[in-house]
Amino acid sequence: MSETEQLNDSKKEVVAVTKHGQATIRKRFREKLGIGPPGKVLFRETDDGTVVVEQVRSPSEMRGFAARRESSTDRPATELLREKREQDRDVRDTQPSTET
Repeated sequence: MSETEQLNDSKKEVVAVTKHGQATIRKRFREKLGIGPPGKVLFRETDDGTVVVEQVRSPSEMRGFAARRESSTDRPATELLREKREQDRDVRDTQPSTET
């Protein structure tokens, strides 16, 4: 078998795996997934056993992602802790005292 074998189904392609476990992702698949050098991919197994290959976005691509969302979660931890403490205090203050 050659290094790359095109199958009848245009959505499939066989590639060789080196003794080091390396395989080349063909250009058309890299373009479809948006993978450029030095890109990374994620291999994920679904519940039915299918292996899916997905693009892993770089930190620079993710920068500002949360800020673009309507309900941004990009808040300082101290602010979140302060709010949680206030909520806990409010709950504690509204409960009847169990001291005798």
